[in-house]
Amino acid sequence: MSQIRADHLTFSYEGSTEPVFEDASFAVDTDWKLGLIGRNGKGKTTFLRLLQGGYTYQGTIVSSVRFAYFPYQITEAQMQRAAADFAEELRADCAMWRVICELSALHEDAEILYRPFTTLSWGQRTKIMLAILFSGENDFLLIDEPTNHLDAQAREIVRQYLASKQGFILVSHDRDLLDACTDHILVLNRKTILVQNGNFSCWQENQKRRDQFAEAENDKHRKQIRKLRQAARRNAEWAEKNERTKIGFDPVKEHDRCISTRSFIGAKTKKMQSRVKNTEQRIEREIAEQEGLLQDIEQTEALQMQPLRHHKELLAELRDCVLQYRGAAEPVCNGLTLQIRQGARYALQGANGCGKSTVMRAILQTAGVLPPDDALQIGGQCVTASGLVISYVPQDTDGLCGSIPAFCEARRLDRSLFCAVLRKLDLGRAQFAKDMAEFSAGQKKKVLLAASILTPAHLYIWDEPLNFIDIFSRMQIEALLNAFQPTMLLAEHDIRFRENIGAEAVLL
Repeated sequence: MSQIRADHLTFSYEGSTEPVFEDASFAVDTDWKLGLIGRNGKGKTTFLRLLQGGYTYQGTIVSSVRFAYFPYQITEAQMQRAAADFAEELRADCAMWRVICELSALHEDAEILYRPFTTLSWGQRTKIMLAILFSGENDFLLIDEPTNHLDAQAREIVRQYLASKQGFILVSHDRDLLDACTDHILVLNRKTILVQNGNFSCWQENQKRRDQFAEAENDKHRKQIRKLRQAARRNAEWAEKNERTKIGFDPVKEHDRCISTRSFIGAKTKKMQSRVKNTEQRIEREIAEQEGLLQDIEQTEALQMQPLRHHKELLAELRDCVLQYRGAAEPVCNGLTLQIRQGARYALQGANGCGKSTVMRAILQTAGVLPPDDALQIGGQCVTASGLVISYVPQDTDGLCGSIPAFCEARRLDRSLFCAVLRKLDLGRAQFAKDMAEFSAGQKKKVLLAASILTPAHLYIWDEPLNFIDIFSRMQIEALLNAFQPTMLLAEHDIRFRENIGAEAVLL
């Protein structure tokens, strides 16, 4: 066992006004199964790149191990080849027999190693890259969001597989995965970095207690500061009033007063002023102790949306529907029947490639939200209610670019409201001036979600909306959907999210 130590680590991107890390110091053991969590844009992937020497930074990172990173960058040329042909290009010490053994642990047949990589599903590609990653020896593994785009069955297989391993850092927003696969948590808080023993649920419970304690301490300091300020103001008023009595007096009421009384009054005033000064110093100490108590509390603001009410209860219907792409030997969906009723939430479930996105596309085309796709042939009955307004969040964010003002203008969104929603989703103000092409994958997804949330609609169709979205924003969106109860059709592999919003399963 060895340690990875970061001492006084400071890093910021060129042109950025805010540092990603500032004077951060922490240590982790290389035999830990470490979960790395934090808000989108807090620097999780950046930290993995820093460990590999990808950026220039201030401070030191000390380690005696080599690092291997997932996911591998697959080139266009490699996409056309079989993984068996380019596995050694990804990992030099990769032995094919070990890759096959790891694939077997991932419940996958070795024959996928000999098929063109581009023909494989997301799940198969992920399993091959994980098998190559774990086929080496003596490396500390950096695993960045391995379950994105994976169906429920593939996620469960990856979950069991990673639970049997050790010696890695796992970046993930999947709460169930973090609970099953980690024994320590590294948290990139708003201002500090915390390393804690246990899985995500242990950290969450401890964090709630820390937050409650910090809030209680903050309230105690605020009350004490308020009392001290009242006392300081009262003593100051008494001192001033006492000082005014030095000159002039009523000989009837103060018949025993003489000239020497002035020195007594002055001494008494000085004593009162000293009390005022001491009280002000106590106030400063209380304020100093109060500062920083709430700096790491994740206070997610409530989101709002405006779902519309349609005059019909049945918004869309597919009856004995057959969906097939031109030239394909088999239909994607055959004999599908689905009724989307107002006020309900439906979650399309099934293996990767079973047609979840295609079903959504068929409804969107029928409603006129997407242009007709000549490659998609729709058989059977697919109808939508007249005047149906749909708000759509696509799965892919790669094409998102341009400025936020231009995006708002194209979507006919109120720019100030849109930016307010993005701020509530924890997108920093510094991002508003950037081209959206520079955003992280999670930040791009938040842009699309914010646009959908601001769009009044009868039906919300979200295709894998939580890919790359941080845990805190996931819980924020859960609260939104439970509060406003919009009619929804979604495809989402986060089981806990589906359960929390009460989505009805539609098996494909």
